[in-house]
Amino acid sequence: TDTTAAATGDDPVAALYQECLDNGARVNLIALPDEWANYKGVLASFGEKFPGIEYPVQNPNASSQEELDAIVNLAGQDDMPDAIDVSPAKAVIATEQGLWQPFEPSTIGEVPDNMKDPDGNWVSAYYGIMSIGTITTIVPNPPKSFADLTKPEYKGLVALNGDPRESGSALAAVMAASIANGGSADDIMPGIQFFADLKASGNLIPTEVTQATVISGETPIALDWSYNYPGLAAAVEDAGFEIEINFPSDAAYGAPYAQGVVMGSPHQACAKLWIEHILSDEGALAYLGGGGMPARFAALEAAGAISEEDKANLPPADLLSEVVFLTPEQSTAANDLLLANWGPMVADA
Repeated sequence: TDTTAAATGDDPVAALYQECLDNGARVNLIALPDEWANYKGVLASFGEKFPGIEYPVQNPNASSQEELDAIVNLAGQDDMPDAIDVSPAKAVIATEQGLWQPFEPSTIGEVPDNMKDPDGNWVSAYYGIMSIGTITTIVPNPPKSFADLTKPEYKGLVALNGDPRESGSALAAVMAASIANGGSADDIMPGIQFFADLKASGNLIPTEVTQATVISGETPIALDWSYNYPGLAAAVEDAGFEIEINFPSDAAYGAPYAQGVVMGSPHQACAKLWIEHILSDEGALAYLGGGGMPARFAALEAAGAISEEDKANLPPADLLSEVVFLTPEQSTAANDLLLANWGPMVADA
């Protein structure tokens, strides 16, 4: 009714909250692990701010490709994903396949241009920087660069977070390795060659990095986003290990993940409310609590909203100024080259 709009005034978030409550009071989420950029905290803050809404996360450890598959496979069903969080390369594919429902949250003006789609298909709430996490209990001399990873002392110790043909974080590790080895945002081939050589030397192991493999000591040197380590550190310490995080000195590479509403999903208003939340101050500060760099970082810092404690989880300021980001077009080109070459050069070699 019109009275709802009148009662909520001009607050688009309050109006969406009411619309969500009236239309299923549920948002189907997917691929949000608790420790990834502190999604545990982001989800909890959503539940606190908007009581009465369910926010189940199916398949928390799904890859970006598996998220797109779920949209297609569950289309028209009540458990179809309402909102997704995918890597830049998969965001482009989702656009090509018409999977996004364009929606711009009210804070969109504070999001840098390279962290939102010009057509409103997706927006990025946070970004990470590729880093090297080492269990120093097992590897007392941690690698501090991609060049270090080639040393014989790291034989059988280095692992990626998944297969880069499916996993955005693994693809990013290959891109960062390329930048460290004479490649560029336009050329991922040196990165593919780097991992081909790393596999041939026996340093790269095929095990996929998960919290379980890290705390069991199975993957003592992990390449992953900076925001995945704070959540992991507590579990690692509980397991009796020490972990050290290093930003590789030869490559500062970052990537914003893309979030958005899924076209034709069953809970549109609730999906939009979720996107509003992750781009709100509460959402941004929750990501920050897990080492994620909020897209609205500059606006929050200018407003004095970021504590010294929060800054302790972040990369050093000089590194932040050097971070290389890819355009969606560069992401797509890198992904295409990787899809063609990773199998013959690395996985099946």
